[in-house]
Amino acid sequence: MSATWYECKVKYRKTDDTGAQRMATEPYLVDAISYTEAEARINEEMSAYISDEFKITNIKVANYAEIHPFENSDRWFKSKVSLIAYDEESGKERKSNMYLLIQANDVREAFDNTNEAMKNTMGDYTIPAIAESPIMDVFPYFSGEEGDLQKVERFNTLKNSIPEPEEEPETEVKETSDYSVVEEVSKEIETNDEIDQEPMIINDDEESEFVPVAFDEEE
Repeated sequence: MSATWYECKVKYRKTDDTGAQRMATEPYLVDAISYTEAEARINEEMSAYISDEFKITNIKVANYAEIHPFENSDRWFKSKVSLIAYDEESGKERKSNMYLLIQANDVREAFDNTNEAMKNTMGDYTIPAIAESPIMDVFPYFSGEEGDLQKVERFNTLKNSIPEPEEEPETEVKETSDYSVVEEVSKEIETNDEIDQEPMIINDDEESEFVPVAFDEEE
């Protein structure tokens, strides 16, 4: 889904897990054609979730080239993707960067989902950095055009799907030649493999100018 995304920070009184109330400022994404429309859209969207008063403290253009929701995921990650091109005249390799907002449950899954989102890319690319994003929710825009409603519904269905609970380990009965014993054998295999390179921290607070393809050329 390609759009101009605006990051809107919303300040409101939030009830935490202990029942205590505190002031919180959280970022949300909406797609719009202007700051004015972005402000109107975020007010409309947040009115459905927040019964008390809230305040829009900041609106800025987000530098995401694409937003990709995934099923059974409840967190958002900012993936930096470097597209690789070769200059035939100089014989040198050139890279241009873009940022994707990927839904996942952890960094490893975000890495896999980024590759899934890039699977139709013709050229080579690398993923040098992935960091969890503070974005709380994403609100795509329905233009009313034919076929657009289906895309928005699909986007929201994936985004709002709930992660499946982990299954309890099953038990298995093993017998020996002398006597029978019941032994619990966990069929879950836990792996503690980590991605070779730790994710770089991406500073979302830096001002960024939106470019439709969000490319930042590197020498």
